[in-house]
Amino acid sequence: MFRLAVDDELNLVFLEESLASTLFELIDANRAYLGKWLPWVRNTNSVADIQVFIKRSIEGFSKGRELVCAIEYQNSIAGIVSYNRINPELKKVEIGYWLSERMQGQGLMSRCCQRLIDKAFYQMGMDKVEIRVASENLPSRKLCERLGMTLEGIISNSEKLEQGIVDHAVYGLSSHRPRIKG
Repeated sequence: MFRLAVDDELNLVFLEESLASTLFELIDANRAYLGKWLPWVRNTNSVADIQVFIKRSIEGFSKGRELVCAIEYQNSIAGIVSYNRINPELKKVEIGYWLSERMQGQGLMSRCCQRLIDKAFYQMGMDKVEIRVASENLPSRKLCERLGMTLEGIISNSEKLEQGIVDHAVYGLSSHRPRIKG
């Protein structure tokens, strides 16, 4: 299993089929929490659904379009972080993520996203990193701000969630701008 170290207790693990049951159990245990901001949760009802997701993620990686990793914290899977889109032509990646509710507030996602930002700029030669979040998802918006990202705009009617149609706040970070860690 491929692992990318974030620090001494945190790794990004390339998705493989052996993680399907673990990921499904984590999603199922956090269904109400994750479902508030992630539309795919309501359609994830079995390990087979996760197997399809993993297969598509591996295919997307093989075509250079995405990179999806499980977050491994102290040898347990805690969530997912990814380059949802890799666009070499525009020299841009878009990061997406989710984390189990009990793992919130420990700085795990900040550390994982910072690792992907550094990889995008220093290893992949990207010029831009972008994160899109529901405009009312204040914890995710604060994460973007902690990462030194700038709010570039609000896109209305971007996604249908359980509570209705939401706008997206688009945050960006360019390689030529100074970044703030924290």
